[in-house]
Amino acid sequence: MSTVSVVIPCYKYGHFLADCVSSVLDEQDGVDVRVLVIDDASPDDSAEVARKLAASDPRIEVHVHETNKGHIATYNEGLLEWADGDYVALLSADDRLVPGALVRAAALLDTHPEAGFAYGRPLRFQHGGPLPPARTRSTGSVVYPGQWWLERRFREGTGCITSPEVVVRTSLQRTVGGYDPALPHAGDIEMWMRLAAHADVGYIRGADQAFYRVHGDNMSTTDFGGQLDDLRQRLVAFDSVLDKCGDRLPHRDRLAEQVHTRLARYALRRAYRAYDRGRTDVVPVEACVAFAEECLPGYRALPEYRALRLRRRIGPAAMPYLQPLVWSAVADRGREWLWWESWKRRGI
Repeated sequence: MSTVSVVIPCYKYGHFLADCVSSVLDEQDGVDVRVLVIDDASPDDSAEVARKLAASDPRIEVHVHETNKGHIATYNEGLLEWADGDYVALLSADDRLVPGALVRAAALLDTHPEAGFAYGRPLRFQHGGPLPPARTRSTGSVVYPGQWWLERRFREGTGCITSPEVVVRTSLQRTVGGYDPALPHAGDIEMWMRLAAHADVGYIRGADQAFYRVHGDNMSTTDFGGQLDDLRQRLVAFDSVLDKCGDRLPHRDRLAEQVHTRLARYALRRAYRAYDRGRTDVVPVEACVAFAEECLPGYRALPEYRALRLRRRIGPAAMPYLQPLVWSAVADRGREWLWWESWKRRGI
């Protein structure tokens, strides 16, 4: 039977811990699981809750920090210093696993030793709302060549994983090391790419693997300034992978050009869409343009920059009313719909 070490970092999430731990220990028959809850000096009763859970089940261990070390140091403590199972998973205290998730991931990794980690579809749910119905029967799995999977990330300039749906081969985790403290908000995407530079990537089809809670305390942001910060963090993450794993990437220069171009296009698109939506007073248009220039010195040759120039000539007051007459605005609305539909179905 495969062994799985599950690291649960916790900061002020003690009220979620019982459900989170139960999803790991009570709903994963078929694997030998141990849990480590690391409380990062929570000012509430989170540590007490964790200790009570540990007292009721010998499979649970608790570490409590006397001072707050931050989430990156907390992650690395569990992944690199404690985990000793065949596989390891990092699960935030406010998330949950889908029943059988660890069994499905372990079965894939057992069967495919070339795969360094396995993931599947996460289910997002709103804090305070019910859990969505989850699929628990897999229709199969696929193992993608790590280089192919990694190149797709560079081509798209984005990730496809939230985090709780991933199970990593522990030996590989130790080989690549822990999360990078220089990437507090993009450490996840950088980690998955670093792993893919060293091994193939398994994907579980048909079944859902984790529940990801969406609430105001999530690290991700939805405001326009936050979106630009997200692009900056992505740039640093991709450049970090190129720096750390460049010797393993035969097309390093091409990958760098691809992702820098993609991120510049994202920024410019956000800038010109602000004109379409009458949001130029909210969206940091000039900051988006400056970021595009940082990514790609030749950004003025991109079609998104030409679209922005056209809108600047039309002006922010008139542009929302002229969208039906501007082809790029009409096309963008169609692309946004297609993107949303594909995002709901995508796994890679």
